[in-house]
Amino acid sequence: MKQPDDESLALSLILDDLPFRLQRRVGLIPEQGLGIMRRAVFFALLTWLPIVIWAIAMGRILPGDVDEPLLRHFGVHVRFLLAVPLFIIGEGMIHQQSTTLIPYFLTSGLVQLSQRQDFVNIIRGIARLRDRTLPWVVIATLIIAWTVLEPMAARSDLDHEVNWASSGRADHLGFGGWWFMYVSRPIFVAFLAAWLWRLILMFILLKRIARLDLAIVPTHPDGAGGLGFLKRLPKAFSLFAFAVSAVLASRLAHNVLYHGVDVQSLKLMLTVFLIVLVGICLAPLLTFVGPLVVAKRRALLEYGILVGDHGRLVRRRWILGDTKVDDPILQAEELGPVADTLTLYEAVRKMHIVPIDKSSLFAIAIPALLPIAALFSIQIPIKDILIKIATTLF
Repeated sequence: MKQPDDESLALSLILDDLPFRLQRRVGLIPEQGLGIMRRAVFFALLTWLPIVIWAIAMGRILPGDVDEPLLRHFGVHVRFLLAVPLFIIGEGMIHQQSTTLIPYFLTSGLVQLSQRQDFVNIIRGIARLRDRTLPWVVIATLIIAWTVLEPMAARSDLDHEVNWASSGRADHLGFGGWWFMYVSRPIFVAFLAAWLWRLILMFILLKRIARLDLAIVPTHPDGAGGLGFLKRLPKAFSLFAFAVSAVLASRLAHNVLYHGVDVQSLKLMLTVFLIVLVGICLAPLLTFVGPLVVAKRRALLEYGILVGDHGRLVRRRWILGDTKVDDPILQAEELGPVADTLTLYEAVRKMHIVPIDKSSLFAIAIPALLPIAALFSIQIPIKDILIKIATTLF
């Protein structure tokens, strides 16, 4: 049977999904590459520029023209000038990480040769799921339903967000308000939903890989049985975490500056938000908890037996003076002296049961915390905020 080449295992969560195919068809994505910068600029201008041009023409952008000018609605600008481009730039990061890390399961020996074809089938299955149209039809349907039904509900928060474009009611909007609600926001939500779908795909992929009989090495120096390379994966979601946090913080900043909201009253909500955001981004790595727990539990017994046998033989030979002791264990170069065998056992004991370390956590937590720190700096000295963040993280 012909073995698949490494290129066929370099799974990308971006290439060839429905949005990618549509953008390539209209020329936003070239035949080679991802077209990241052109798409970032295009969608930023598409979502933001018509709103601003209308607001300028109607005198609704600067303070003094209206009670709630567009300039003061930070969430609108951050959403389209920062978050949307970052979502697109982040696609390049997740593409690079997934195409680099996933084949390493094979090249590192974690996936044994006997299960190579099973691994290849998993990769192909995720690629088929990525390329399916149905998930994107569901996403589009939900976005359309939400876009149509939310204004009909006439919720106060919606009224407030578009009052720069209306007389205070969601059903009395100018062109800028309608463009915001029916073009710009749906595009932003579509990018957000796309990232959540990719997180789900990554979770499914790693969950299926975790079900294989992986050749985990409990004494591996990475402290995660050979899965330590996955600690780099959360970096692919850093820009996503920053963008989502920036959108929330910018919307809340408007309320703090212009509506008398105390940032201290936001602590609970923002804490829950951070926990959920970090948990979502790290969830794919939690799929390996089961295999690592089993491997560690088994290795503690196995290496415990080895260390015990080695120690008893050493005692008989050098403490009790039994010169007839001639066991292969004492001659094994790979074991070495007693100190080396104890080091092996200690490595097993310290093995992590999840391939997450501080760098993995910081890759999500720090980008998510930066916009929130900026929000709190409106009322709290930035020095105090940084000290609080440092003591929490370290």
